[in-house]
Amino acid sequence: MIRPSVLLFALLISAPAWYRLLFDQLDILQVLIRFLIAVPIAAVLLAGVRFVVAGYRKHPSDGAPVTPEPTDNTTP
Repeated sequence: MIRPSVLLFALLISAPAWYRLLFDQLDILQVLIRFLIAVPIAAVLLAGVRFVVAGYRKHPSDGAPVTPEPTDNTTP
């Protein structure tokens, strides 16, 4: 299933074609072809970003829990 972020990014990539459609400079078929070409490109680019960002994600199982201890040992 395609993620909505991929479709939005593909729409952003093909936005100049949609703009040219408004002024009758392109056919609707050409605009749709450009959008369909932009979808796999957007999917690959966003997958690369997800792969890079996944390395920075913190997992709860990483590391040991630390309990705070007082640093000064002065007692009244």
